[in-house]
Amino acid sequence: MLAASASNAATLAAKAATATIPIIFSIGGDPVALGLVGSLNRPGGNLTGASFLTTETAAKMLEALHELLPDAGITALFNPANPVTETQTRELLEAARVIGVKLEVLAASNERDIEAAIETLVQRRAGGLIVQGDSLFYDHSKQLVALTLRHRIAAIFHTRNIVEAGGLMSYGGNLEEASRIAGFYAGRILRGEKVANLPVQQVTKVELVINMNTAKALGLTFPTALLVRADEVIE
Repeated sequence: MLAASASNAATLAAKAATATIPIIFSIGGDPVALGLVGSLNRPGGNLTGASFLTTETAAKMLEALHELLPDAGITALFNPANPVTETQTRELLEAARVIGVKLEVLAASNERDIEAAIETLVQRRAGGLIVQGDSLFYDHSKQLVALTLRHRIAAIFHTRNIVEAGGLMSYGGNLEEASRIAGFYAGRILRGEKVANLPVQQVTKVELVINMNTAKALGLTFPTALLVRADEVIE
């Protein structure tokens, strides 16, 4: 028997539920800081998998959005149920202080909250939105893309998949690579290897992806310096 998990909260719940069933995770949080494993090299329990970086990239997301919208206020959308939210938000607020950006935060725990958060953004006339890494926002990416386009909000996401689906831009680790690692580990465990002996792997490649079609729809012009830094520009 084998279990898989793709979010911080779900993985913590799975860990609390069993100490014997092998659990393979693909998450954005720090597995050690979350208490999922003893160390990356020696997990030491019944959990292992891959981490694709979310907390470490939050400040860079803010910098990229500020570069695009130097005179606009920026809001960060987070899920309070995510155990790394506090760390991400603290990092963002510190980055905003350093570069002199006014940053506000909004919470969303479900689909209805997302709709309400966007309505609040419209009322505040906020120009930019950082969607923090969370499975809730990934699962409702179509809703977020549609809302940001409808209300002409420049948003940056954590995964390229959302940009490929029409989001404006993303900056973060490669989610597909993390999933590939998790799948590879699942096969090894099913063939008899012990979870405790399989080190947690970190996806270290970080990508900046920009969707120029969406930029045109929003009436935005990207600075040349930002375009040059992009790993991919979708035309």
